[in-house]
Amino acid sequence: MIITLDESNFDQKTSSGVTLVDFYADWCGPCKRMTPVLESLAKTLIPDQIQVAKVNVDHSPSLSAKYGVRSIPMFALIKDGKLVNTLIGSKPEGELLAFATSS
Repeated sequence: MIITLDESNFDQKTSSGVTLVDFYADWCGPCKRMTPVLESLAKTLIPDQIQVAKVNVDHSPSLSAKYGVRSIPMFALIKDGKLVNTLIGSKPEGELLAFATSS
């Protein structure tokens, strides 16, 4: 399951455990192409270990600024509320899985 995050719930939902966050926009073609990849990845990952989340950069500009989003899609790996790593651009599922489990 992919959860939707914004300024009101981001800190609470990412404060413990590992979260793969997709910073995206509705108008972004590469972001749209990543949706089925993320959905498949969310089914592959064990939710207790890694949750998959999305942040719309147009609706959450302060989160985008906080995490230095300059290009989308951008994937952020958050562990216990701290940024561990980022990955920019459309990626195949295998590469995204390796990134998500690298924490």
